[in-house]
Amino acid sequence: MIQTDHVLDAKGLACPMPIVKTKKTMKDLEPGVVLEIQATDKGSKADIKAWAEKVGHYYLGTVEEDNVLKHYLRKASDDETVPEKKHDHVISNEELTELLSDDRYTLLDVREPAEFAFGHIPNAVSIPLGEIEEKMNELSTDKKVLVICRTGSRSDLAAQKLASNGFEAINVVPGMSGWNGETSSNL
Repeated sequence: MIQTDHVLDAKGLACPMPIVKTKKTMKDLEPGVVLEIQATDKGSKADIKAWAEKVGHYYLGTVEEDNVLKHYLRKASDDETVPEKKHDHVISNEELTELLSDDRYTLLDVREPAEFAFGHIPNAVSIPLGEIEEKMNELSTDKKVLVICRTGSRSDLAAQKLASNGFEAINVVPGMSGWNGETSSNL
């Protein structure tokens, strides 16, 4: 049994709510406190880990019990954390529509495989956020990468990671939650 100081119930919530609730809860905790986040959204594993690493909190790990993901974070002290940064290259869904036929761009969908399977923009490349570090070499550095997820949160993290590795990355907001264009399915 892992000793925790505080438990956050985010079960039944879909992206981006587990991470939104985690951010809000972490603000009110003292440094050194271990937070257990209980979530059922499979994407929360990559989201919470990426966010914690980005702002300086300690991602301790995730355990799955009875289809509930239990994420463990230790709150860092104020001098260990960094302000949360947003990726500064952002376009709207409408701007994305204009770029889809331009072969100087790659559309990267960083949602979980199940989300992608049920509906994605045709010709999008699927690399879930949690796999971006080991699979970014599958992308061409010669093309600008348009990064999309459901709401713009995971794609923001992925765009920052890609940019820090030499890619010209652009976050698409609001992403698939506001997409009205053509979609494909892998079902």
